[in-house]
Amino acid sequence: MATPPPRILLCGDVLGCLNHLFKRVQSVNKSTGPFDALLCVGQFFPDSADGLDEVADYIEGRSAVPIPTYFTGDYGVGAARFLSAASKLPSNRGFKTDGLEVCPNLFWLKGSGKFSLHGLSVVYLSGRQSSGADESGIYSEDDVGALRALAEEQGIVDLFLTNEWPSGVSNGADPSNTPPVVADPSGCDPLVSELAAEIKPRYHIAGTKGVFYAREPYTNNESVHVTRFLGLAAVGNKDKQKFIHAISPTPASMMSSSEIHARPPNTTMSPYSLGEKVSHTRETTKRPSDSDTQYWRYDTSQKRQRQGENDSGRLCFKFTSTGSCSRGGKCHFRHDEEAREHYMRNVCFDFLNKGKCERGPDCKFGHSLAESGASFPQKERTQSGRGRTERSCWFCLSSPNVESHLVLSIGESYYCALAKGPLVPNHVLLVPVQHCPNTLTMPLDTETELEKYKSALNIYFKNQAKAVVFFELIFPQSPHANLQAIPIPLSKASNVKRIFNLASKKLGFEFATLNPDGDSTQGRQLLRSQLNSTSSMFYVELPEGAILLHVVDDKEKFPVQFGREVMAGLLNMADRADWRNCKLSKEDELQMVEEFKNGFREFDPAQ
Repeated sequence: MATPPPRILLCGDVLGCLNHLFKRVQSVNKSTGPFDALLCVGQFFPDSADGLDEVADYIEGRSAVPIPTYFTGDYGVGAARFLSAASKLPSNRGFKTDGLEVCPNLFWLKGSGKFSLHGLSVVYLSGRQSSGADESGIYSEDDVGALRALAEEQGIVDLFLTNEWPSGVSNGADPSNTPPVVADPSGCDPLVSELAAEIKPRYHIAGTKGVFYAREPYTNNESVHVTRFLGLAAVGNKDKQKFIHAISPTPASMMSSSEIHARPPNTTMSPYSLGEKVSHTRETTKRPSDSDTQYWRYDTSQKRQRQGENDSGRLCFKFTSTGSCSRGGKCHFRHDEEAREHYMRNVCFDFLNKGKCERGPDCKFGHSLAESGASFPQKERTQSGRGRTERSCWFCLSSPNVESHLVLSIGESYYCALAKGPLVPNHVLLVPVQHCPNTLTMPLDTETELEKYKSALNIYFKNQAKAVVFFELIFPQSPHANLQAIPIPLSKASNVKRIFNLASKKLGFEFATLNPDGDSTQGRQLLRSQLNSTSSMFYVELPEGAILLHVVDDKEKFPVQFGREVMAGLLNMADRADWRNCKLSKEDELQMVEEFKNGFREFDPAQ
């Protein structure tokens, strides 16, 4: 029996009227429910202090939120007070895109992100555009840039949540179905139009304008599915406009091709291709005085090239956040692998790029490269051991940034360490002692020790009825090599090759299979023969001994976390695909390290 699609309630600006909202939710839930979740867009907090007690009753536990409720409108009276307290809760620390829990069943979708809700792919932009007056609850450049990066990922987004409407959404729509207030530019944001055109969601839901509007479906450029826009009114509005709406969409990932391609008879062209091309430049009354440069990060237009502006010192956000940039060598911004590694460790992009962050304590990212307080981009190189050491590298053992408590074993040329944010317990890394960009360019005389470590791990995990999958991503200017080793149940070992091949086909490439004659050293020699200083490469050493190899084309957008994401799928751990969702406390890390050392001691080649 097929699983029924999730049932979702959508709501406009709550304005602190939680009693009114949840009374209506309970009524709807009783008559036509049950519903799985409530998604609120537009201003969530009240306009005046008069509504604070009502909000406090729920947040402080005197009243109960009836169903899981998510909101994006993190502004209004009391927002800073309540949300600052929520940000400090231990359960909300780290990188979270599926909502910070404000109280039981109430979740704040902070900044921007993507998460899965009952199988639905949900993307959101929290906050609103800057008005030059009240600067609370304003979305940041990083928030927008992250969504631009998400827009280039494969797969269809089911729901896109924004507080403000996209400018021009009624272009090409049926005038008889369009309320006059829709043409008013207030409550609209041109940047949201751009994001909607890039993300191409199946549903786009927004609040703020105080009116209900269900636009006819529209087509998307270079996509086969249609988008439905829903604008929702405020809770308890005096005009009796609809503020709550129910949908029950089948996740796109579970739809057939014919269902994805379906176009209702009233479908129109995209309103964003019919209207005037949106410009990044805002009207001076809508933007701060530095609006001409505020979005420099995303402006890679031909106009900028003709003007000859040189931003080579600034970081490219697309490359830093995703590991690839479609402009390649033509990009005017800097592609810095080391900055990307810091970004992947939750360091603030503005801090990396400018050395400071104007959001200060409100920023959800880190403002230090390490507890030692090293500043970026200053780098110190020292000669240590067998080769060069990068002072800011967290894999070099002599670096002040290294998290030495994760180290499990140290040999002459390699050491073994617990992975930060491990996919599974005892997910480890084999790391060169010297600062080297990949294991294939290490001196040949170090291969013997690497093979001893791999053999020891295979024996250690075999005694636990597990097999080991080794993989490595190699790209030009890699900061410091690490060969990942992930233990999996023996029952899953025969499926590793199949799932990697399936994942590769989804990305549009096929792995080459290397079959060394039972000799891992021979397999690595074959890998070396395929490597050159300008190419990128991804390889997987399978439990049965074969190697899957993909040499990445210069123009190919290859996901940096591809290996981990595939392994997460194999192990049915999709929620752990991002290491930032798996970070442990130092105490837990120390316990895992101690347990591993005790069990591995008799196999450790360094003993």
